[in-house]
Amino acid sequence: MGKPTGFFEYERKTIPERDPKERIGDWRETHDHRDDEAVAEQGARCMDCGVPYCHTGMILSGMASGCPINNLIPEFNDLVYKGRWKEAYERLIRTNNFPEFTGRVCPAPCEGSCVLGSIEPPVTIKNIECSIIDRAFEENWVTPDTPAERTGKKVAVVGSGPAGLACAAQLNSVGHDVTVFERADRVGGLLMYGIPNMKLEKEQIVQRRVDLMEKAGVKFITNTQIGRDYPAEKLRKEFDATVLCCGATHARDLPIEGRELDGVHFAMEFLSANTKNLLDSKFNGSTPPIYAKDKDVVVIGGGDTGTDCVGTSMRHGCRSITQLEIMPQPPLERAANNPWPEWPKTLRVDYGQEEAIAVFGADPREYLVTAKRFIKDDDGKLSGVEIVNVEWVNKDGRFIPNDVESSRRIIPAQLVLLAMGFLGPEQPLVDQLKLEKDARQNVAAEYGKYTTSVEGIFAAGDMRRGQSLVVWAINEGREAARECDRWLMGDTQLP
Repeated sequence: MGKPTGFFEYERKTIPERDPKERIGDWRETHDHRDDEAVAEQGARCMDCGVPYCHTGMILSGMASGCPINNLIPEFNDLVYKGRWKEAYERLIRTNNFPEFTGRVCPAPCEGSCVLGSIEPPVTIKNIECSIIDRAFEENWVTPDTPAERTGKKVAVVGSGPAGLACAAQLNSVGHDVTVFERADRVGGLLMYGIPNMKLEKEQIVQRRVDLMEKAGVKFITNTQIGRDYPAEKLRKEFDATVLCCGATHARDLPIEGRELDGVHFAMEFLSANTKNLLDSKFNGSTPPIYAKDKDVVVIGGGDTGTDCVGTSMRHGCRSITQLEIMPQPPLERAANNPWPEWPKTLRVDYGQEEAIAVFGADPREYLVTAKRFIKDDDGKLSGVEIVNVEWVNKDGRFIPNDVESSRRIIPAQLVLLAMGFLGPEQPLVDQLKLEKDARQNVAAEYGKYTTSVEGIFAAGDMRRGQSLVVWAINEGREAARECDRWLMGDTQLP
């Protein structure tokens, strides 16, 4: 333990964020430059607990508690405090293939279960992790993980999101010939097209990692959808094993009156098209196909995807922004039924809301509200949304929302973005391969084993577990690689 009194002496300080009014004028990441001395000081706040919860990766009350990939957090915190950055990097990559992703987009369940966080603001674990990997790239410590020899086994990985990339990296590291199939025109899955550039830069961060993997021997094939452009059965003939990491991309719809109107879109349509436009145009400011400029925008859904829609709309120059959430507003502090080390279900103001507050003077979120119909004007164009307040009532042991009829009202909208989560994987490939499904229509494969009902086919990530975190996808990709390697070779040395 580098400084036994560090958590007494130093207050929690995160890497500064850029001014909201400044950052909505570009697509660069929202945070400012790091200060290595300040980061080291934050590392000193780590208590080096006898029983640390930060890296447990448990599920408590249905939510992650601690790091799902079991990062050796107290160790790298201590090494950063002592200025031993390269050793900190070596500790970090033992458990995490892509700390440059998790250090930017993970909600940090490790911090929610930090022991210090039970009495004081927790250690800035996420900032420290991101700082370690950024410094490692600057110092050229990060090199291609090329295997010493090849096994002669060929593995197909379908999907290049965090689960697919983690799986491919691990399988390649032990000498298998890995081919990753991606249906989009760029590698990265949701890392490339699902998360906006201001949270995770594409060319500098995502593509940099893809390039390293290619140099290490991983083969990427884009613009190829298995089951459409490449027969699913062909995988079984040309590869010794297949790992499906296709994600949970079947978006939850809102089938109410007016859903067919032009201007009502799924969030991912909006976000993906915007990122593709930015990359194709090399950030020259051209107009994306779904554009929020000078429009009243309504985002339906209060999660991370909804926040990304808010932030993107702010950068387009929307006239107003409203974010509807059917659930109650979370409390400012932990509730009695949400004790540490559970994930704290408390009110957070994320980057998108910060930007809306800075420009429009108020938080865009409205709680306990649902949409009833989309309204068109005399020209047949989307002009508004009828909304109503709800109250949650107990009916036969289940809480359901009841409309408060007196609260019905119409708010203006020329663009509505549906960000209500996902129902599971798209089914055509699953059906073509005749894979068994669970009750939620995910691919049936036991956690820790990842074997499907078809010999030689494995499944991992959101396709198996349903919509989840990037860090869980990396966890499952790594573990599925281990089980695939064991099946191919009879034994495995992968963690």
